[in-house]
Amino acid sequence: MSKHTSTPKQAPFSGFQYSRSFFEDLVDTALKHAKKIGATDAGAEASEGCGLSVSVRKGELETVERNRDKSLGVTVYKGNRRGNASTSDFSKKAIQDTVKAAYDIARFTAEDPVAGLPDLDDIAHDHADLDLFHPWAINSEQAASLALECEAAAFATSKKISNSEGAGVSAQQSHFFSAHTHGFRGGYASSRHSMSVAPIAGKGREMQRDAWYTSMRRADEMASPAAVGRYAAERALSRLKSRKIATTECPVLFESSLAAGLLGAYVQATSGGSLYRKTSFLQDCLGKRVLPKHIDIQEDPFVMRGKGSSPFDDEGVKCHARTVVKAGVTQGYFLSTYSARKLGMKTTGNAGGSHNLTLTSRLTRPGDDLDAMLKKLGTGLFVIELMGQGVNYVTGDYSRGASGFWVENGQIAFPVQEITIAGNLKTMLQGIEAVGADAYNYGAKTVGSILVNRMKIAGS
Repeated sequence: MSKHTSTPKQAPFSGFQYSRSFFEDLVDTALKHAKKIGATDAGAEASEGCGLSVSVRKGELETVERNRDKSLGVTVYKGNRRGNASTSDFSKKAIQDTVKAAYDIARFTAEDPVAGLPDLDDIAHDHADLDLFHPWAINSEQAASLALECEAAAFATSKKISNSEGAGVSAQQSHFFSAHTHGFRGGYASSRHSMSVAPIAGKGREMQRDAWYTSMRRADEMASPAAVGRYAAERALSRLKSRKIATTECPVLFESSLAAGLLGAYVQATSGGSLYRKTSFLQDCLGKRVLPKHIDIQEDPFVMRGKGSSPFDDEGVKCHARTVVKAGVTQGYFLSTYSARKLGMKTTGNAGGSHNLTLTSRLTRPGDDLDAMLKKLGTGLFVIELMGQGVNYVTGDYSRGASGFWVENGQIAFPVQEITIAGNLKTMLQGIEAVGADAYNYGAKTVGSILVNRMKIAGS
């Protein structure tokens, strides 16, 4: 692995070409040059990412991909005018040219009274180490072996597993350093590793596919290849002999991995960009009840090794642990500096998105596993897969292709496919009757299965 010759004072982290100190010098050079040519303010970020992805199918190696990328992004302000430019060339001339390009864009851009760096009192100065960096020392042969093991476990589950869309293993890591002229300086390294498989059950017109994966910052915290393969196969098998159902209205239970999508819809609707553009189905909902009284949503950016953890947001603003929804009432939005100023509010440290959200119900008991949730559903639809993009975040209208299981008297009766579920997100969120104890982490969101009291099902 080549190491940059100009950084003897600090060696790069494992697997990287560039050190933190090299990135600091790079960013400082860019900021200095911006000031020199007349910028009022400036910000810069240098980053590097690298990784390995391997895929197999039906016992054969399909692809081995190594990725490595690097970039320097520069933002320059000329009063209330902003310009951005980036480069992957780290030479002194390239840095100066990039700064000049950003400056020229800023000069000819329209004035924007709310454009600018974050306020000084919002800047993060203490950066907690959240244990986000765990490089995985794995080579392509080892990665292929794990992927093959995962797929083989799926095939070994049943003779009815007839085919596979393949299995994959990915090991990724990156680091960055960012600074701006309002006093922010910070950066960190992080990693994300995953393994997935998509087996196919049955033959001919009766074929059904499903998939499962595991993803963690530390490779040794991922589920085993055997467990992932077996579970993916069991999911595919459970869907054999799926049928259509007649058009009806009924309660719908969203599997925990899909329930994160409902939480995502809430985040989208209460994010600054949607709110100041007035394109949200939850416009002006601060202090209003938009979810049932038993629902709370917490945000915690400081979870050790959390997938949505960060000591500061993309603008260098300090993050806070907070209650986003209390007893169904919206306590706060998700705002960057820009969107906050547009709304006449303060930033919430969410430039770049939310941080480790957890949706919980005060009615949930420790024993409320999937079986208990099916009993609460009674008779209705249990959804395990959604298709299509039929969500209108302006009106809240929701219509998605779905498959899953028809449930009668709290017991799964038979698998269903080729149906559409429809409703409105506003009424769906208000209609959450129960949340399961089967909490599932999907990226920066954690939620159990969610029971919605009523939706339209379009079948045959």
